Amino acid sequence: MSLQDKLDTFQADFKAGKLPFKPPPEIHSVMERATTELIASGQASRAIKAGEHAPMFNLKDEDGNDVSSTALLAKGPLVITFYRGVWCPYCNIELRSINEVLQKLQASGATVVAISPQTQANNRKSVRSNDLGFPVLSDVKGQTGADFGLRFALPDYLVDLYKNLKNDLPAINNDPSWTLPMPARYVVGQDGVVLYSEVNPDYTRRPDPSDLFPVLEKATARV
Repeated sequence: MSLQDKLDTFQADFKAGKLPFKPPPEIHSVMERATTELIASGQASRAIKAGEHAPMFNLKDEDGNDVSSTALLAKGPLVITFYRGVWCPYCNIELRSINEVLQKLQASGATVVAISPQTQANNRKSVRSNDLGFPVLSDVKGQTGADFGLRFALPDYLVDLYKNLKNDLPAINNDPSWTLPMPARYVVGQDGVVLYSEVNPDYTRRPDPSDLFPVLEKATARV
């Protein structure tokens, strides 16, 4: 089953009320409104694209170790996925799908990392609960997400919904700003140039991890 099929199945069950938790009835209309407005804002078109240089970063992983994009790129191509947080089921499904093909990605010489605005403690929870074989890096105050052009502020009505859902982003991220990155996936070549970018303001739509294989094959051939 493709990643998008998994996401569509989850969304259908969610809307049909088949999941264990019972969200407020307005959740679907509110989330759809927020997604429509984010798409209309055009922010995705302003994010870092293929052919541009990727912003460099130095972040801490879930165990507090420093992780530098410069050091990672010295080893080979870099796959980056921007992850909203442990509270997002769509994001967790995506991380698990990437993890399923992790060995194949690593066999191509690539390093895989996820970047999230949440705290290291919550990143540890993400790694543990999803049984990940790659790190989740803590993007303090969402600065790396902003550097990639992905960070956006939640509208007030969406903040109210998140509060109702007990998704306390200021506590989860240790940041009072109520901001998140748009879901995005990148492949960065060893020269720092983005070889692949997929940015979607609709959090329910994600590219399949298999899309990375031909990109990495070309990246390896360039070295």
